[in-house]
Amino acid sequence: MATIGIVGTDLVVSLSPLEKILALHGDLRVPLSTVELACSEPHPWRALRGIRAPGTGVPGLIAYGTYQHGDGQDFALILAGVPVVGVDLRPGGRFDRLLISTRRPDAVLATIAGSI
Repeated sequence: MATIGIVGTDLVVSLSPLEKILALHGDLRVPLSTVELACSEPHPWRALRGIRAPGTGVPGLIAYGTYQHGDGQDFALILAGVPVVGVDLRPGGRFDRLLISTRRPDAVLATIAGSI
């Protein structure tokens, strides 16, 4: 399962080897200065925007990868039954939103809130 943490002035999402294969993407680093909002996402499947390209998805089970939509692109690592943290980012970066499953959403949100 991916881990979310702070390294220096960046928010870092470290993917497991299997997640990297399924998402067709490596670890993510985004400057903390671009984080607008981080919150628990109660309806992650509804929060997905656009079409997955590239990545892997099984409806209602997993959504891993980049999602292209009219306003840009989001990155998702959603696993059914695991809480999801949503991170909205300021315009201008590679991604507009991150949706990441984590077994410790409260700890992740506290870490992000303490750093922005």
